[in-house]
Amino acid sequence: MDKIIKTISNNGHFRAYALEATQTVSEAQKRHKTWSSSTVALGRTLIAAQILGANQKGDDTITVRVQSNGAITSIIAVADTRGNVKGYIKEPNVDYKRGSTGEVLVGDLVGQGWFSVVKDMGLKTPYTGQTPLISGEIGEDLAYYLTTSDQTPSAVGLNVLLNEDESVHVAGGFLVQVMPDAPEAEISDFEARIQKMPAISKLLRSHDHSKAILDAIYGQDQYKILEESPLAFHCDCSKERFAASIQGLGKIEVEKLITENHGAEVICQFCETVYNFSENDLKELI
Repeated sequence: MDKIIKTISNNGHFRAYALEATQTVSEAQKRHKTWSSSTVALGRTLIAAQILGANQKGDDTITVRVQSNGAITSIIAVADTRGNVKGYIKEPNVDYKRGSTGEVLVGDLVGQGWFSVVKDMGLKTPYTGQTPLISGEIGEDLAYYLTTSDQTPSAVGLNVLLNEDESVHVAGGFLVQVMPDAPEAEISDFEARIQKMPAISKLLRSHDHSKAILDAIYGQDQYKILEESPLAFHCDCSKERFAASIQGLGKIEVEKLITENHGAEVICQFCETVYNFSENDLKELI
């Protein structure tokens, strides 16, 4: 089962999250029928949204948008505070950028653009933050957003590793953040250790990659686990929600659907679920 482990150093100066998201990304791949590069790009964005969602409270939701000028132009992921995430990629059939080790590369396919975060906290106007993409690899872009927009020094690692048949082998990531009262000397030592960490792709290949990630982050420093909670791909769409959207088109447009199409078919862009509305269904909406 996918999960997020929230930890804090014993001295309270640093916190770290470790995420296991293999089933989440695998479910997204199956629903959207993504090819390898698209699977990795979408998967990283889903994990990024789950990290941001874990930093929120109550019924807040987080929307992450990656918009660029590359072969992959648009990715959207929406997460809540309970570990649920949904998302989609505009170009699901991208598969042509590999490293010498066979690992899927994303940055060149994303290109230049923007990393945007919308926080819906139940207020009249959601908070929106935006920073330029600095690499297109998603993890580095999230770290830059947190450091620049949220004013919280952060390190992020995200990745999705695939099997030979392009299915998801393992997916996960981490977030490390400096707490406000951390002394400069400790920050310098911690940053040096983070820079020497093995690549996230190597850590994900460990038998217990959450423990491997946390051990690499903290080194010999002691830490405590604050919370361990589940993560999942989950879409909250329903026929009732789409019925309300159709009803919002107005009487004339709904009557056109009845006379011209004899019904309506709606596909959720986040999970590819198909909802069919018969003529009688539409008549009830008028």
